Amino acid sequence: MRTARTTAALLLAVLEFPAIGWAQQTELMKRIWAGVQQAQQKYSSGCGAITETRTSKLLAKPMVFHGKFCADGMTRFALEYTEPDPIRIRYNQDYLNVTTGGGKHTEVMEVGGNVRRTQSFFSKENSLDNLQRNFAIDVREGDRLFEMKLTPRSERFRSRVNYVVVKLAKENFLLRSLEVDGKSGVNSVFTIELTSFNAAIAPGTFEVIKPK
Repeated sequence: MRTARTTAALLLAVLEFPAIGWAQQTELMKRIWAGVQQAQQKYSSGCGAITETRTSKLLAKPMVFHGKFCADGMTRFALEYTEPDPIRIRYNQDYLNVTTGGGKHTEVMEVGGNVRRTQSFFSKENSLDNLQRNFAIDVREGDRLFEMKLTPRSERFRSRVNYVVVKLAKENFLLRSLEVDGKSGVNSVFTIELTSFNAAIAPGTFEVIKPK
């Protein structure tokens, strides 16, 4: 009987005060968003190690990729996997190169317009409103990490992904892991370890081939 009364009381609390949980989530989200903006201003570039664990119903076992990356602001990025197969990805301004086959095959794409539209979507003053309008966001604060699970509301994103999980370090609001569960049936978890910040990056790191 006591258990029944307790359950009923909890249900009433949820029904009568539904805004309490949402308000807490909103305030936490605003705090995280402000921290991310500050981190972007503080850290103009960075390099580190990355591990991708990829699973799918079509794979007999998970595929694990190990590599390194460097990023310079929001305009230049380089990622190179060394295991199990060498793959190099470079983005510089408007151009994206994906090199496979031991360096024999390079796909060259001009993607600047799409990248700028995405960056604009997330960097304007109303970017947090845009995010909350397009995704249902579950925010959690742990001892060392902030965790955000984004489930698409709009068809624009729902047609591509089932959900995205972002984990940020509490001390500096930098990305520690990213999980993307795609509509293709592939789930990828990227674990990130930053090893240097605002350091000089070797010339040629972001060099790309441009479309002819």
